[in-house]
Parts: sequence; C-alpha cells; structure tokens
Amino acid sequence: MGSIISMFFLLFSCINIEVQGQNNIFNVLNFGAKADGKSDDSKAFYGAWIKACNSNGTSAVWIPKGTYMLNPVTFNGPCKGPINFQMEGILTAPSEKSSLFLDCWIGFKHIDQLEMNGGGSLDGQGPLAWPYNRCSGKVEHCIPLTTSVKFAYMTRSRISNITSINSKGFHMSLFECSDVMIINVKVQAPDNSPNTDGIHMAKSKYIQIFDSEIATGDDCISIGDGSRTINVTNIKCGPGHGISIGSLGKAPNEDIVDGITVTKCNLTSTKNGVRIKTWSNPSYPNTVSNLTFDHIYVNNVANPIIIDQNYCPNMHCKQGFSRVRISGVAYRNIWGTTSTQVAVNLQCSQANPCENIELRDINLVYHGLPATSSCSNVYGEAYGIQKPPSCIRRLL
Repeated sequence: MGSIISMFFLLFSCINIEVQGQNNIFNVLNFGAKADGKSDDSKAFYGAWIKACNSNGTSAVWIPKGTYMLNPVTFNGPCKGPINFQMEGILTAPSEKSSLFLDCWIGFKHIDQLEMNGGGSLDGQGPLAWPYNRCSGKVEHCIPLTTSVKFAYMTRSRISNITSINSKGFHMSLFECSDVMIINVKVQAPDNSPNTDGIHMAKSKYIQIFDSEIATGDDCISIGDGSRTINVTNIKCGPGHGISIGSLGKAPNEDIVDGITVTKCNLTSTKNGVRIKTWSNPSYPNTVSNLTFDHIYVNNVANPIIIDQNYCPNMHCKQGFSRVRISGVAYRNIWGTTSTQVAVNLQCSQANPCENIELRDINLVYHGLPATSSCSNVYGEAYGIQKPPSCIRRLL
C-alpha cells in the first residue's frame, strides 16, 4: 500500500510543478466570469475548461478568490493532458426548483489526471432544497436530490483541500473511477440534512480517502457495489450515520465488494460506527469480502459495530433473507463509548450466514456501564479484550 501512496504523491507533485512552470493557465475571469455571486458564470467556466482540455501538456483552470454562481455544468474529457482545477473561490449552486432533482450540479467525466484543489468551497444551497426531499422512510421509490459534485470514469486523479457545504443531496460521488485520491477535504452539513452522504462511491477501485473531516446528515462515507481495494484512513466523522458498506442487494447484477480497509478513524455522536447493510427482501445475490476495520475510536456512537442484513429504510420490504454473502471481516482495536447498550450488533442472514468474522481487542462501554452484544447467524473468532463479551460462534 505504501508504494501505491508514494506513486500518487510523486505523480501529483510532478503535475503541480508543471502547472507552475508553464503558460497553459486559463483564468475564468478572462472568459467572462463576474464573481459577484449572482451572475451565471457557468459558461465562463466551461469556456476555460474547453481551452485547458484541448491544450497540449499540463494545463490549469484557475478560479481566483470570489463568489461564483454556477448553473449545472459538466466538464467532459478526454483531454490532451493533465488538468489542474485550481479552485480558490466559492462556487454557489442555483436555488431554483428546476435544479433540485438533477444527477449532479458539477460533473467531471472521462478525465485522466485531474487535480482539483485550491482551498475553495462548493456551496450546494441545501437548506433551500431539503424541504423537497422525497426519499423518506415512507417512500419506496424516490428521486434523490442533486449531488454537488460527481466524478465519473476518472483515472489517476486527486481531489484535495476543498470544502463542500450544505449539498442538496450527496456531497461527492465517484462512479466507475480508478486510482483516485481524496485528501484533506471538509464536508459540512447539519445532522438533520436528508440523504447528504459525504463521499459515496460505486463500481470504483483503488480509491484512497485520507485526512478528512466529514460532518453531515447521512453516511460520512458510503461504499456501494463494485467497490474494490478501497483505503479510508484518518477520517473524523460526526455528526452523520457513520462509515457504511452498502446498502447492497437491492438491485440485480450488482458487482462484488472486496478489499476495503478503514483505519485510524474517529467517530463522534454518529448514528452508527462501522456498518455493513444489505437488503432483506427483495434481495439479490452478491458477495462482500476482505474487509478490515482497525483502530477506530468512537465517542457517544450508536451501534459502533453493526452488520444489518435486514436493512429496510422505506417500510415496504417483505419478510425474507438477504442473499448477500458476507465473509472475511475483521474488527480490530475498536474502543470508546456507545450511546446504545448493544454495542456489537451482528445480524446476518439465515440463508447466507456471515463467516470468518474476527473480533480482536474490542473495548466499548455504555455510559460507564458494561455494554452488550447481539448476534444472529455469525461465525468466526474473538481474540484479546472483548468488552462486551463476544457472541459470535466458532464454525466447527
């Protein structure tokens, strides 16, 4: 893993050096951006992008300090060379009702070697949109609110030193991406903001998320189907719903989830800690394997360790058993305080019991009192400290 990280830093340091030393820098102000927070600057941004994308060598789209209102815009590739999206200003989303239920507000697609940084912010104008949220627990089918920024079909890219504020829906989404690093980003939204996942990914591989702070109204990080070789390290999460694998099994032909590592994370006052969730019925086959949760500190967290294979958020599920198979999951060095008495809650499918589950050095307390465990259809081993006492069974 260390060699992969070193390769990322070498690649992007080279990109930054090239940007500073060449002339392919396109200032959005030179393309007509007003930076007054009211005028539509999306055409100016798109014009600067087209120039940068069609330039040989490394180029940059430069957004100086200021406030820019952007209507929905997608920056498409492929491009002739690496691009630095140097965002120093504040980008503000539209508030019209027509912008509430779009795929995304800002999109990046089919780009190799994108660097997005600069210390700027994305303001999704979420408070104006959240009253229109239709994805409540009583609705079976719904259209989610607009994702602030979506990265699709991206390779060898890095997102760093930016802040996402009050997204309408998801803050950031990755789809069909490979070799992407997200480092030192901040996500900010209140705990009652609906479906505002901090970072969501699906069908992506070799994703690294480091040194970031996420406070939102849903999962801080959600890892969907087709996610492989994902590394999440040093994340501060809270408020929110924790760090989640899933939900899985809702749709046919989902891709497997394999090789997820979550380590050195701090969760405070979240509704869950580290969670795996799969649909009970309807449920389609899938597999989840090779997951490690290590050195996780929880402070006043409900459900610090949870597997929920009876996931049903919309009250329309039928009784049944999840067809998602979970195996090879290690929970190591997890400690702190839980706001619910059941600190380890592993509810697995009767049709596909969880296998090869490892609990090692778990130390969780409930308001200073002993916590408890609850297990169904779970097989594995427990080692070292077990507070609460382990309830998993050894597979004979």
